[in-house]
Amino acid sequence: MGLTFAQKVLARSAGLSSVEIGQIVTVHPRHLLTHDNTAAIIGKIGEELEQYGIADPDQPVIVLDHISPARDTASAEAHRRVREFIARFDLRHFFDIGEGICHQVMLERGLAPPGEIVVGSDSHTCTYGAVGAFATGIDRTEAAALLLTGETWLKVPPTIKVLLSGSLPAWVTAKDLVLKLIGLIGADGASYQAVEYHGDIDKLGIDERITISNMGVEMGAKIAVFPVDDLTLDFLKKTGCSRTESQLIWADSDATYERVVDFGLDEVEPVVALPGAVDDVVCAGRVSGTKVDQVLIGTCTNGRLSDLQAAADILKGRHIADTVRLLVLPSSRGVFEAAIADGTISDLSIAGAVILPPGCGPCLGAHMGVLAPGEVCLSTANRNFKGRMGTPEAQIYLGSPLTAATTALTGVITDPREVVEPAAMDRLRSGGER
Repeated sequence: MGLTFAQKVLARSAGLSSVEIGQIVTVHPRHLLTHDNTAAIIGKIGEELEQYGIADPDQPVIVLDHISPARDTASAEAHRRVREFIARFDLRHFFDIGEGICHQVMLERGLAPPGEIVVGSDSHTCTYGAVGAFATGIDRTEAAALLLTGETWLKVPPTIKVLLSGSLPAWVTAKDLVLKLIGLIGADGASYQAVEYHGDIDKLGIDERITISNMGVEMGAKIAVFPVDDLTLDFLKKTGCSRTESQLIWADSDATYERVVDFGLDEVEPVVALPGAVDDVVCAGRVSGTKVDQVLIGTCTNGRLSDLQAAADILKGRHIADTVRLLVLPSSRGVFEAAIADGTISDLSIAGAVILPPGCGPCLGAHMGVLAPGEVCLSTANRNFKGRMGTPEAQIYLGSPLTAATTALTGVITDPREVVEPAAMDRLRSGGER
């Protein structure tokens, strides 16, 4: 009987020939990601750090991104503790404020190798499945223990196979795809399960795969992973990610799956998730005309260059509605600089957008875009829980960069098919230059 991707990776890391579903294994992750929460994590093990130090200085990757720059004295002090910790233990992978959102930084810096285990004290660590890594979130206590020991335990998850077929229509993006899939599977439909993507994945660019893997946790998945193909290898080469042929792991053709989901890409339409639940998904046209106060384009879900370019293509030569605030949040310094170089940032700014520094900020309601009671936001982020962007009395809709841009233009939720030319989709597919 064949093995799934998760079984193969966990068996190799545990030094076993094979593992069974549900088996507990001890593994040595390649990297541990933490961010601003590093201050709280090391606070759990102050005495142990004094006595034992860090197990492997190459393992931690620390990115200050959630409150970047610091919004108050408390966050500034937390950042200072992190910087002192980095200096004291001479840790090798530290990215201070402004470098970007941790998940984008991990990918850009080649710190999520295919076939390797990467864990992080952030639930969206599953993002790196886009490049064939076993990537999953852990809690702060687990992260603290991992700093001291270099190892942790995982339970071998069952796997859902998602079989993609066809190609996405014009005006439709990977965000629409994954929102519709979450609506189909449910917010907890893949709880502690791996999700493998098969089929016509060559129809999806790397940026699109990143968006899809990023939202794996929104269906409860432990990991959400794509196979490594030539597109992946080209991306990894650009990031300087080291890998060997033995790391290019994928499921056997006769692997056993918990469930197989057939998903036709041709059938996807522009959709939005209604406030309060990521899996409450409807066609964008169904809520067309809903007034919004703020639009957010960016975050670790849709803050890559191709996302910003697609939005700029819609807004160039136009201006957002007077009743709307448009926030644009590049996912990294690299994305920000590339968007400056090709004119994307200029086009967005002239259209009325407020350009924020790379980081998480408004996505989690930390700062720079917190909503007031009663306000409505259309966001390209991954979560719309009550209170996610500040007050629980605000409403958050989730949609694609195209839906967000057209909504900013009109001041009400708008199906992008009403105003977007099909050519605007070309760049989102290819990630090419403007």
